[in-house]
This record gives sequence, C-alpha cells and structure tokens, in this order.
Amino acid sequence: MDSYGTLLKQAREAKKISIETAAKDTSISSYYIEALENETTGVFHGEAYVVGFLRNYGDYLELDSQRLIKLYHNALTQEMPVPEGLIQKPKPSYFLPVIILGAAVVIAVAVLLTIYFKVYRPQQIEKQNTYAISNKVQEKIYELDEKPLTARIYVGDQIVVPTTDGNVVLTVKSDTNSRLGLQTPQGLQYFDLSETRELDVDGDGSVDIVVDVWEISSNENSRGAEIYIMLRDSTLVKNVDSTSIPISEGAKKQQTIILEDNRAYPFTLNATFRSPGVFRYAVDRKASQEGYYNSGDAVTLSANNRVRVWVANGNTVKFQIVAGGRTHDLEIAKAGEVVVEDIKWIRIDDFHYRLVVEELD
Repeated sequence: MDSYGTLLKQAREAKKISIETAAKDTSISSYYIEALENETTGVFHGEAYVVGFLRNYGDYLELDSQRLIKLYHNALTQEMPVPEGLIQKPKPSYFLPVIILGAAVVIAVAVLLTIYFKVYRPQQIEKQNTYAISNKVQEKIYELDEKPLTARIYVGDQIVVPTTDGNVVLTVKSDTNSRLGLQTPQGLQYFDLSETRELDVDGDGSVDIVVDVWEISSNENSRGAEIYIMLRDSTLVKNVDSTSIPISEGAKKQQTIILEDNRAYPFTLNATFRSPGVFRYAVDRKASQEGYYNSGDAVTLSANNRVRVWVANGNTVKFQIVAGGRTHDLEIAKAGEVVVEDIKWIRIDDFHYRLVVEELD
C-alpha cells in the first residue's frame, strides 16, 4: 500500500524538482518538505500544520491532495497505541501469596499494638508513677520571707509562714491530684487550678498570705503542684531603704499611679509575652539584661526601688505588678508603640509613698 511520503517523493523526482526548488516555489521550508516525504510528522506543531502542508505540496506536485490526507490519517491511526484498558494483562502467579502474606503481616502488627497499648504500656506507666513517688526527694521545708515563693510542692512538704505571734507551719496533705490541699491551724484548705486566694493562717482575722495555684495535674499525682505564695501581712513585709528613694519634685514626666502607702516595700513585676519579641530590663542598680522571648514565655522580676523596661512593641507584653499582696494589671502602651518605662517608688514626704509607672523619652 502506497504511503503519502513515498508518493510525494516519487512525484517530485519524476518532475526532476529539487527540494530547494520545491521549497522556493511553495514557500514551504525544505525542512518541512523533507519531513513530509519521510513521514516524520513529529516536527510539526500540530495536525493542522501537517494537513495544510500536505494539501499545498500535493497540489504543487499535481497529486490528489485529498488522497494524501487520507493516507496520512490512516498512518496516524495505525501508529496510535492500544488503550491501556483494552489490554488484558495476565496476573502473576505470585499475586495471591503476596496478598495472603500482606494480610498476615497487618494482622500481626495489629495484635502486637493491641498487646502494647492494652497490657504493656499501662504497666510501664504504673511503674513510672510508682518510681516517681517512691524516689521523690525527702519532704522539703520552705520559709516565706519578703520575696514571693514559687515552687513545685508535693505531699508532705511544709511551708513556714512568719506571723506576729511566731511561725505557722502549713503542710501539703492532699494528693495534689486536680486540687491542692494545705493543712493549716484553721483546718484543711483546698485550692483549685488557677485559683488565687487570701488566707488567714493563724486565726487572728487578718490575711497573712496570698496563694496562687499555677499548675496541677488532673491525673498524675507524682507531678505535684506549681504554686506562688507571698506574704500579705504588711507588718511582716520588709521595708526598703527609704533614703534611697528621692523626694518627688512634681510629675515632670507622665506618670501613672499604681498604689500609695505610708512606706515603700519590695514589689514584683510579671511580664507575659503575647507574641515574640525582644525585651530588655534593669532591676534597681543592676546592669540591664536583654533577651528574645517567644509567645507564652514569662519573666518575673523582684525589685526594691525600681524596674526599667524596654519593649519594641508595647502590645507584645502583658505586665502585672504584685505589691503589698495585691496584683495590678498594667496597660502602659498601645500596639506598635516603643515602650521605655520606669516602675518605681517615689517619696512624696516621709510618710507618703507612691508606686508609679513613669514614661521615659
């Protein structure tokens, strides 16, 4: 059966026409004329180009262009591969054993995982908890002073609270599971997670300490409880050296009053980070420190007279002041504002002091 490429080449050679002459006469590149005669249609940009060049070149050689196009389509059909879905592939003889082996492996893994999580893992957790409890360090004794106590306490630990009538000992009595129990002279007191409560430990009607439960496990007794305790009785809080606090000459700079009292005493600044950022601070006369903190990080600073803070974005940090047994939230800057602030005591006169936030340039 004749092919369109053979007919084109034979007709051109019979007319003694060179490829260069044919290209010049038809305005078809010699590269494409050779491709048509050799039936290498892959060089064309599409079928439409092949059909168009076949028609023009066939008419030039006085051939039946419609027949040439039909021969091209027949050749194209013969070159197309059989669709994958029509080919029936024989399945290998090992196919069934592979399926059986795979199923057996899956079942074996499932059985092993069930044994691990239902039997072995619970036993290991029980052993770990037993080991943690049996190997916990011996009961600790914490003595409260002017500095707040932050500690992880366990059953049997004791907290010594100074009062006007002597020391009072509090003992951790509950299992520190879901809630904290403290044995006091006034009875067993229970505290829930995140609870902050003022407590009278000696029964004289005045608040002696403030207890804050920061963290406690709901199901692991061995982890104990993370607490924050500070003295509330003002007569037991150490006064700072008032001579180091200058007398205020009037509010020359923008100040926000946190509290007023007849004396100055140590205070605590808690900084909690809402988003990542750089934070620099200086406590009293100590050198400044700087660090990069991530969201959720917290910094606790205890000072006698002053804390100076630098924050690139005021909305990055949430500040709290703990002074005289009370907590004060500070909103000292807006989002995007650079913060340079002093939190400090100022002396109005010998019997009048203010803890203020002072904005610096």
